[in-house]
Amino acid sequence: MGKGKVVLAFSGGLDTSICVPLLKEHYGFDEVITVAVDVGQPQHEVEEATKKGEKIADRHYTINAREQFVREHVFRAVKANGSYEGYPMGTALARPLIAEEIVAVARKEGAVAIAHGCTGKGNDQLRFDFIFRAHGYEVVAPIREMNLTREWEIEYAEEHGIPVPVKKEKPWSIDENFWSRSIEGGKLEDPAYHPPEDIYEWTASLADAPAEPETLSIGFEQGVPVSLNGKKMAGEDLIRELNTIAGRHGVGRNDMMEDRILGLKARENYEHPAATVLLAVHHDLERLVLTREELAFKQVVDGKWSELAYMGLVHEPLYAALNAFVDTTQERVNGTVDCMLFKGAVHVRGRSSPQALYSDDLVSFDTKTIDQCDAVGVSKYFGMQARLLQQVRKN
Repeated sequence: MGKGKVVLAFSGGLDTSICVPLLKEHYGFDEVITVAVDVGQPQHEVEEATKKGEKIADRHYTINAREQFVREHVFRAVKANGSYEGYPMGTALARPLIAEEIVAVARKEGAVAIAHGCTGKGNDQLRFDFIFRAHGYEVVAPIREMNLTREWEIEYAEEHGIPVPVKKEKPWSIDENFWSRSIEGGKLEDPAYHPPEDIYEWTASLADAPAEPETLSIGFEQGVPVSLNGKKMAGEDLIRELNTIAGRHGVGRNDMMEDRILGLKARENYEHPAATVLLAVHHDLERLVLTREELAFKQVVDGKWSELAYMGLVHEPLYAALNAFVDTTQERVNGTVDCMLFKGAVHVRGRSSPQALYSDDLVSFDTKTIDQCDAVGVSKYFGMQARLLQQVRKN
């Protein structure tokens, strides 16, 4: 008798594929159960993961969690203007959901442990470990624990007849859902390396982007995008359509040095056209409907929310508290924002909302609703302490 059942978070990629035989050969588990969670990966990847899991594992599950991903993670990120060090998060948002679905399978199967294919250098190991351990499961991480290299993995896969989607000459590690696409590994690990154009699939280069701009109109209800150019759309459909439109204009590329949770700096390449547009126009609409005090405090909240989301700490009590505050502010974030896409940039052209804290009658230079003389008294007291200090210094 071996160790019993282990459930493996499975993508069908190199790391998770070689984990299947390793969990039996090296760790001694009797059964390896693979779980692929669909959070908007390309359909062919989901199908390939399903076929591969069914072939090389003792049992396989494929779970469709796309709608839940949009509702509970992507739209929360929009409402919180979620970004980390200047880019919209994608992988980080999906990991907690994937982990929770895997825990559900582990309970159903009576597994004694849960495994993943993360390395010991990245962020995903911590995001998965946090969820698995929170539910009381032993965590097994062969790539991390055996200190494996990517080259060794490729050779091991070939020896075991496991087809993998990478080669030594093009060892990119790609993680994709409909909110974001990340590309890393191989020569991209060198910060000075100029990435080839063929690593990108969602976005056109600036040279190939159209010479004419394109204008879009995006509608929001309670902080959530609900329409594109006046057409009501479900969340995933809107995001995918916007990815296509913004992507052809070269919007949504990031090539950056990122600070990982462990403190390591890593070169990362991202594509996120729809996310780039939606975060830009959502933040603009907030400035129309929220008060100055709300905006100032929400900026702090958004930053902390993004940090927790990046780390995958969705069970941290503060995360729930921040979401409660954000949801309250979003009750009034209703309206439409017009934007222009051109050569990689998003330019807001106009915005409107029934909850707008704006009065053209009050602010216009051509009306007398506000008596300008009223400002004289305010001006006399404005900055008084600073003026007094200036006088003290002069004396």
